[in-house]
Amino acid sequence: MTKSNGKDVTLRIAQQPEADELLGRSALAALVGMLLDQQVPMEWAFTGPYTLAQRMGGDDLDAHEIAAHDPDAFTRLFTDKPALHRYPGSMAKRVQQLCQYLVAEYDGEASAVWADASTGAELLERLKALPGFGAQKAQIFLALLGKRFGVRPTGWREAAGPYGDAGSHRSVADITGPESLAEVRAYKQEAKAAAKKATETGTSGKPQAKK
Repeated sequence: MTKSNGKDVTLRIAQQPEADELLGRSALAALVGMLLDQQVPMEWAFTGPYTLAQRMGGDDLDAHEIAAHDPDAFTRLFTDKPALHRYPGSMAKRVQQLCQYLVAEYDGEASAVWADASTGAELLERLKALPGFGAQKAQIFLALLGKRFGVRPTGWREAAGPYGDAGSHRSVADITGPESLAEVRAYKQEAKAAAKKATETGTSGKPQAKK
């Protein structure tokens, strides 16, 4: 369970009550949502775990069940309309690989990835080791854990890099409702435009994070 101070966490990422409720109480759902948060709107990505759970006939996700699922049948859960992602086939494979890793390394308990991490640096390395989690995705999820779930090992903000900054609107870690979602989306669009311009001109630069 993804809990802070013994209580389920209230999130407003998916902007859909049932999907957000699942993200707030299920560590695996939060991890899967973060994994899916790539080349699709954030709300689509973080609604995915809830839709997947429904299609698997339950109210939560189970790493052991997903890891052992027939790959072709599992892919169909992603490709059935409405598809769970813009690239449902590849994302189905990544989710299954993630769950297989969790079963092998953490006995299928997603929250064990961060439960006993003593430092932010240690937690970052654990997240980076997860299939489908590059350095940036790992930092964003670390920031999400710290800002929304109360998972705050020593040095967590520093390990999360700019995503750990207080008062920023850089990532899903900063979303608390429709207004902050719009601010994060605006920042992402500015960052994308700046990166495109840098590529075209051979320079570098990023937009100033909104405060």
